[in-house]
Amino acid sequence: MPDRFGILLIRINASLPPCRKNNRMNTSCAAPSNPPSSAAKIDAVERALGPNAPVERRETSMAWVFLTADRAYKMKKPIRRRIFDFSTTDLRRHACSEELRLNRRLAPDVYLGLSQLKRALGGVLSLDGEGETVEWLVRMRRLPDARFLDRALANGAVTEADIIAIARRLTRFHQSLPPEVPSSNEYLSRFQSDLEETRSFLPKKSFADEASRFERLTALLASVLAMEPGLLLTRLTDRRVVEGHGDLRPEHVWLGPPVLIIDCLEAARGLRLLDPFEEYATLAMECATIDEDWVGKLLFREATKRMDDRPDARLSAFYTAHRATLRARQALAHLLDPTPRTPAKWRPLARRYLVEAERAAAILETTGAPRANRHDGAAGSPRRKAGPR
Repeated sequence: MPDRFGILLIRINASLPPCRKNNRMNTSCAAPSNPPSSAAKIDAVERALGPNAPVERRETSMAWVFLTADRAYKMKKPIRRRIFDFSTTDLRRHACSEELRLNRRLAPDVYLGLSQLKRALGGVLSLDGEGETVEWLVRMRRLPDARFLDRALANGAVTEADIIAIARRLTRFHQSLPPEVPSSNEYLSRFQSDLEETRSFLPKKSFADEASRFERLTALLASVLAMEPGLLLTRLTDRRVVEGHGDLRPEHVWLGPPVLIIDCLEAARGLRLLDPFEEYATLAMECATIDEDWVGKLLFREATKRMDDRPDARLSAFYTAHRATLRARQALAHLLDPTPRTPAKWRPLARRYLVEAERAAAILETTGAPRANRHDGAAGSPRRKAGPR
């Protein structure tokens, strides 16, 4: 899913133009004829943004991000995966629109709007100029990197008050959302599909060294889904499921003040229909992979108090094991690219996720594990740092 985009701040102004008006195609929505290559579009954006100052370009698995001193522009890649399809200009326009709409919920007055890469009659590309639209970009204000949670943790600059502020922001958000009521099969299918996709990767060479660990984890998680579906479905029947963020990671949390949560998963609504405590378990697990277990413990303590909700310890362990296994698979999948970005990064990262998955799995494997214990942190045995530095 998206890496840090180093972004953002302001109000979306105009709504997107309809692709048809009075039964005539709006040329800003029509698919461009003979569209320019990605390399040509990247070059055009960099030239448009950088006549007087350098432009930093960052690449993620789903987009290119262009950073100036105070702005960021994100251009989605023309790719298709199981959970999203960005293969056409109009699909990317829709995804950009959804990114703006969804991220306004947790970062109000943040995203500026959309920009269009235009091609004039002579073939010249310009940003928000004249001609037919050949690409859409999300336009944002850049936030200082040092106040993102992962950077601040690495620098020893996070306090307990910061984590309490994050808990306050998230719980208010989740409490403000109406309950969602997908069918039981729809709700469980997200977890089942993730496990099936992970298993499909195991014969691949990049997964060979860790295949047995993935096999054990996916078998355990599948067993819980088959034998204990009520563990998850109780949250659905209790009307705890909402349309949340979907990808809560330290690099998506800006400490502010005020706290801003950015980079919501915009690609597939079904992946955002979840229990708020799955979101908290995800953030706790992500912090544990960088040796910051104390964050999850404090986050859960505050969330249970503010939500007046104490989920099953086994449920939290399932969420943690599932998300960590998913993230380990996503990390190793980078090595399947013909020219992977930062290839030395992904295997050690996958192994850190697998450690967290196995810690949580130990709770699921325990005979007679408690079914109603208060959970006050990331799943697994206590270890590592006990609090902020």
